[in-house]
Amino acid sequence: MDRSPHQTSANALYPPIDPFDQRTLDVGDGHHIYVEQCGNPDGLPVVVLHGGPGGGCSPMMRRFFDPSIWRVILFDQRGCGRSRPHASVQNNTTWHLVRDIELIRETLEIDRWAVFGGSWGATLGLIYGITHPDRAASLILRGVFLMEDRELDWFYGGGAGAFWPDQWARFTGMIPEDERQDLIAAYNRRMFDTPPHDQIRFARAWAAWENALASVGSQGHSGEPGGEYARAFARLENHYFTHKGWLDHDGWIRDNLDRLKGISGVIVQGRFDMICPPLSAHLLAQGWSDAKLEIAPFAGHALSEPGIADRLVAATDRIGRANAGQLRF
Repeated sequence: MDRSPHQTSANALYPPIDPFDQRTLDVGDGHHIYVEQCGNPDGLPVVVLHGGPGGGCSPMMRRFFDPSIWRVILFDQRGCGRSRPHASVQNNTTWHLVRDIELIRETLEIDRWAVFGGSWGATLGLIYGITHPDRAASLILRGVFLMEDRELDWFYGGGAGAFWPDQWARFTGMIPEDERQDLIAAYNRRMFDTPPHDQIRFARAWAAWENALASVGSQGHSGEPGGEYARAFARLENHYFTHKGWLDHDGWIRDNLDRLKGISGVIVQGRFDMICPPLSAHLLAQGWSDAKLEIAPFAGHALSEPGIADRLVAATDRIGRANAGQLRF
């Protein structure tokens, strides 16, 4: 889960920078993913995992890191952004993405790196850290989503809708009443088994429901997302949620947190996050003794919320300066 950025604190982020390296990496299975690097080519490596699934990376994500210290690697996950084929769910699972992250690391000849991610990016970062604990030096996470049934029930079963009844009515109103008991499945049928113009119509409704709730200052409907962006975002997100992230069982991440022992973590969470409520961040911190939970008191879900952005930059500064003398983990 994630959305495009809103306005953020003017003093929180580093100035805009351009990549020093941009490439397309053939990851197999017919997929080619966009990868970029910016900052210090000899600096501390960090991989940035965008949300969604299907959100793609943005230039703003480069700005959470001191460019004199960090070597920042961003990429568009399979099927979205500048990666191709666009909006494809074929050979597109959590475990394909974990494999892609490792291929990027090996291609760039990085031994260990920090992992930075929010929302679905936090989910993927945790799964990557659990799967490859020897490669994750630290995890910096925001807006925690653990891919658990209770989280999907909250957002697609009416919990969040109780706070946003007008937007919930828009979202559910696209679906006949007799199918509303399972909105993920109902939208799946319409985004995969219909002509492209219908897919886009339902994809826009799917994306608009999430976008409307992303910021604590939101007043609701935030405009219609672009058709092709929405189609990739909604199809990929629905595809991943339909399959519960391809995790073995509900609660898989929390059941495997012992694998993160010795890996430091920073968890930044908005107190009024309507998309990924703070309970998941609290449960994660309870089960991961090496992590520190920081609650932003007047923030929602978006990466760019001032309370969120400030704490994330402070975390990357703190970790960067602690390791800057060696410029490696």
